Amino acid sequence: MSSHVYILSSRPFGTLYIGVTSDLGRRMVEHKTAVHAGFASRYGVNRLVWMEEYPRIVDAIAREKMLKKWRRAWKVALIEATNPQWDDLFETLNQ
Repeated sequence: MSSHVYILSSRPFGTLYIGVTSDLGRRMVEHKTAVHAGFASRYGVNRLVWMEEYPRIVDAIAREKMLKKWRRAWKVALIEATNPQWDDLFETLNQ
C-alpha cells in the first residue's frame, strides 16, 4: 500500500498545509468537506498543489517532517517545479 506526502494551499501563493496519508483520495475528501476542525478547515486550505508517493508510510512521514522545516520559499519552489499554475491536482486524480 502506498503513502503520500502532500501540500495543500488556500489559493495560489496562499496559506500552505503539509500532510501525510495512506489514502490520499479519502483524505482529500475530508479536506474538501472540512470534516475535521483544525488548521486546514479554519484557513480554507483544500487545494492539492503538490504530492509525492512513497511505498512505505515511514518514508512519507520522514519526508513530511523534513518539508515542515523548510523555508516557505523552498516549498513554493517545490510546488512551482511541477505545478506552476497552482492547479488543484485533486481534480486530475479523479479523472
